[in-house]
Amino acid sequence: MSLDFEAPIEELEKKIEDLKKQAPESGDGIDKQVSGLQTELLGLKKKIYSNLSPWQRVQLARHPERPLIRDYISLAFDEFIELHGDRCFGDDRALLGGFATIDKHKVMLLGFSKGRGVEDKIKDNFGMAHPEGYRKALRLMKLAEKYQIPVVSLVDTPAAYPGAAAEERGQAEAIARNLTEMAGLETPIIAIITGEGGSGGALGIAVADTVMMLSNAIYSVIPPEGCAAILWKDSSKAPEAAEALKITAKSLLELGVIDGIIDEPLGGANTDHAATAMALRMALIKQVGALKRTSPRKLVGKRLDKFAAMGRYK
Repeated sequence: MSLDFEAPIEELEKKIEDLKKQAPESGDGIDKQVSGLQTELLGLKKKIYSNLSPWQRVQLARHPERPLIRDYISLAFDEFIELHGDRCFGDDRALLGGFATIDKHKVMLLGFSKGRGVEDKIKDNFGMAHPEGYRKALRLMKLAEKYQIPVVSLVDTPAAYPGAAAEERGQAEAIARNLTEMAGLETPIIAIITGEGGSGGALGIAVADTVMMLSNAIYSVIPPEGCAAILWKDSSKAPEAAEALKITAKSLLELGVIDGIIDEPLGGANTDHAATAMALRMALIKQVGALKRTSPRKLVGKRLDKFAAMGRYK
């Protein structure tokens, strides 16, 4: 699946494929043409993907072929044992968690599961967690704190589930509780925004010592469409809203909301799951190793200072 702004790339790729089919019959002349077009294609990709607008990055962050948490589990982590339930209401498939290993480090892995395919998407509620999902996450974070295991959060959710049942079971309280508890959790926490980081639903597992983003991920207080509907009463103005919200990794790094950017392959994470997972793995290994050398009390103090400093006006 290609996006609107990728049309010139798709057209050139098709031309290269057509020429390759003619190559056995046409000899070296075609080979030279193909080589020239491949060089042109690389230049075109670099030009397009290095100048993406915020709205175009929103489209890439939501790409249906973008890697999901179970892809990262199989490609970036060495072992994973899933844990279930909040010990109160039930198990939420939209937010999964469990013990994992990455290189020589044991971690508690948390993340949103969006599902691949219609049936799985419905079962995973499109990655929108219920209160029991956030309570399960808190239970696992407390378990990690007990055994001094770092917490790793992979964030990819449009928002927490806004339905009546979720509100009846205390959605706002569950997220607020997580924010409070994570602020004082005495073990390292690393959060990576891998796709969409939407509103309090994302923040419910992202109050971390280190917050990083994949280069085409987005992180915002509200989706661009919702912002446009509120400000202009017109959701078609989402591209303008995306620009104003400063939701890209580059903007958020400049604002001090995140601490680092993990580069995706040229063309986006959807083009190469393995390379994206390897980049995420290397960044995680580095951050976990560094944070484990800091005492729990110092971690909490620095974490509180970090979030208190956000939004200061000069």
